[in-house]
Amino acid sequence: MRMRLTIFVIFLVTLSGLCANALAASLCQVRWVDDGDTVVLTDGRRVRYIGVNAPEVAHENRPPERFGPEARTFNRKLVYGKKVRLEFDREKQDQYGRVLAYVFLQDGTFVNAELVKRGYACYLFRRPNAKYDPLLLGLQREAMAKRLGMWEKFPDQGGPFPGNRHSRRFHRTTCPFGKATSPKHRIIFKTKYDALWAGYSPCKKCNP
Repeated sequence: MRMRLTIFVIFLVTLSGLCANALAASLCQVRWVDDGDTVVLTDGRRVRYIGVNAPEVAHENRPPERFGPEARTFNRKLVYGKKVRLEFDREKQDQYGRVLAYVFLQDGTFVNAELVKRGYACYLFRRPNAKYDPLLLGLQREAMAKRLGMWEKFPDQGGPFPGNRHSRRFHRTTCPFGKATSPKHRIIFKTKYDALWAGYSPCKKCNP
């Protein structure tokens, strides 16, 4: 009986060590922070956070978007130089070759969610990666209601803004993509705030 117990204890210790080694091997270190939703790892991979979209920082001749520098600063405080764990969804890369991932700190902090929760990024719907969509949209609504981060003194715009229920994007009335939306997928928002509250994101073409 004692022999069996000893063997069982040794097995548990070995298993625990293997799990710890596997976890350590799965951790990556952040070498650089591009902006509020993209980082570069020490192995060279550029990681784009799934399910969120932060305002843009300055690029070449383009000025930064409202709250872009603040989002980058907050993201840097969260992850720069730290080890993170990547969790993947169905689609693992975007059209630019960036790794798509949910990012977690060693203490369990869900970085994607933290950015939305504090008002430094918006929820972004994009099929087929939708594992944490309900959580992220809920956190965005909480941040909007509390006027945190970008939502404080949010420069709302009056519409109408036609939205697409399939893509979850909203457009200006003059946008060709908005005009091409089929009637069964069309929805109209009175304000930009209303569209964002519903979980829709601005069209990149017309940038409402």
